[in-house]
Amino acid sequence: QVPLVESVGGSVHVGGSLRLSCTTPIRSCSRAWFRQTPGKERASVATIYDDGITTYVDSVKGRFTISQDNAKNTLYLQMNSLQPSDAAVYYCAAKAQPALLSTAACYRRKNYDTWGQGTQVTVFS
Repeated sequence: QVPLVESVGGSVHVGGSLRLSCTTPIRSCSRAWFRQTPGKERASVATIYDDGITTYVDSVKGRFTISQDNAKNTLYLQMNSLQPSDAAVYYCAAKAQPALLSTAACYRRKNYDTWGQGTQVTVFS
């Protein structure tokens, strides 16, 4: 799959904000942001589906917003009120949807198959 290209992350103080972006030049039924810290598994943070529905892990609800600009093939993650626990490597991901695959079938696929390279987010206390 064509890899996704993420923007550079950054470093902020506690309470600060960052916006991540990811170019997603593939047809996909859902896109998501994951994050990973050393010694832990990569975990989903936020997901946006083809119909615009969004979901978030409880720890970021009310602080993070996932969005997409379909005209620009770009996925965003606006992160506000950042906490030290948000520091991680963030990855964007997409479930590719080939032309002959229905959206419902795409949603049922378990794993995301196209990933960005990861970008570091650091939060200073």
